[in-house]
Amino acid sequence: MAVLGQGQPALLVKVVMAGESCVGKTSIVRSYTEPGAPACSSSYLATIGIDFKVKPITLNDTRVKLQIWDTAGQERFHTLSTSYFRGAQGFVLVYDITNMDSFQGITSWMKDIHEKAGDEVDIILLGNKCDKESERVVPKRKGEKLAWEHGIHFFETSAKDNVNIEDAFSLLTKEILEKKSCVLYDLDVVDLNESKKRTCCAF
Repeated sequence: MAVLGQGQPALLVKVVMAGESCVGKTSIVRSYTEPGAPACSSSYLATIGIDFKVKPITLNDTRVKLQIWDTAGQERFHTLSTSYFRGAQGFVLVYDITNMDSFQGITSWMKDIHEKAGDEVDIILLGNKCDKESERVVPKRKGEKLAWEHGIHFFETSAKDNVNIEDAFSLLTKEILEKKSCVLYDLDVVDLNESKKRTCCAF
């Protein structure tokens, strides 16, 4: 993996939250980017349009600036939300374990991601609100099976209790960096070859 020196700027990584309305995307972002902040209440307003937070992290000696875009899940904002999918390196796809409709909508969101952002992006699936076990309608095995079918990682999370939020973002970032390091390595090889050509031609 490429390692950035202390004097080098952090890698900018665009991550987009996706999923139906009221599954807890905003609460997840807040839990991750504002540690120690009060948990969001159930009356927390749904995201209107688009919002984003920046989270600086260091992973394997690489400094990263995560730009996390929080998109609205309401149908009337669908076109606006999916327009922000382009250029993203990673997606956090979220459903609510107490809402079967939000789980069934994941396939449609997955299709939007592949259409707008391509097939090479990294995606992680979160079954949120695992603190509400008594209200669960989506079995954990269903989430695991769906993730397996799409070849992506899966966590059950709780934004309220901050369960698995850090682990999920760390794993997603690690996968993105591994892909980026390969690109950086390839570019270094190209630059080296070009430099050799210019040196040869100079004599």
